[in-house]
Amino acid sequence: MHIAPFDNKNQPIVDAGNATVPLNYFNIVKLKKGEAFEYRVPGFETCIVPATGTVDVEVEGVAYPALGIRGEDVWDGDPQGVYVPVGAKAQMVCVSDETEVFVAGAKYDKVLEPFDVRRHDFVQYGSDDTKTHRKIKHILGQKQADKVGRLLVSELYTVGAGGWSGFPSHKHDTDRRDGPGGNITETKHDETYNFRFKPNWGSGLQMLQREDGKSGDAYHIVDGSTICIDHGYHPCAVLPGYEMYYFTILGGLSQRPLVQYFQPTHAYQIETIPGIKDMIAKFK
Repeated sequence: MHIAPFDNKNQPIVDAGNATVPLNYFNIVKLKKGEAFEYRVPGFETCIVPATGTVDVEVEGVAYPALGIRGEDVWDGDPQGVYVPVGAKAQMVCVSDETEVFVAGAKYDKVLEPFDVRRHDFVQYGSDDTKTHRKIKHILGQKQADKVGRLLVSELYTVGAGGWSGFPSHKHDTDRRDGPGGNITETKHDETYNFRFKPNWGSGLQMLQREDGKSGDAYHIVDGSTICIDHGYHPCAVLPGYEMYYFTILGGLSQRPLVQYFQPTHAYQIETIPGIKDMIAKFK
């Protein structure tokens, strides 16, 4: 499902109980200096990530001052985040001239402890030759495995101008194993993206192929587009001459580590794309 950019007035773009991605929550909060925003999401753990600007964050009385170091856009520095436990009250106050803040969430049933992330985990893979060159900044990733329930939060960037992400085509819409008691071969994770382009008049394409070997859907994505993925293979691409970013929320049904199932007709290309196996291993 594609949600075109709109002024959400600090109300959730993907609310709890969303029909397409019930395991996800997503909000964009925009504030000016001195303005505050408070929220609580029962049944969901969340993560506060400034896209631009700086906020003071408080979670149930625990303070995390000066979160966010980016100025003009999401290419202007590295991400920071604060983990907010299930149902906890969180408040953010804008301390820069203005701020745009992403709030990511995943359904979960246990209350953990809040914490901040000031340094991300970084992965770069692919190549210009294979048109798959990109980098990933994990905010809630492998390093936070013992501190988070079901939520994975990352930022993905194309490297260079033009190219593909999410390839070889993969999906993660079913919890399954190879035979009785076998290895896990796929996990059910709902996924939500928010896209940005540089320059911001750039655009791209989000594919969604429901079944191997059959035609699927395609969405024209622009700066600010939100994509919700419940099932199917889902690579995306950016037009030549533009850079693409997407904020990524993954919520697992039964576990946090993501196990992707690669489309059989393309799976052999895992062996041809430099560094992709390391990328796959970091979604834990």
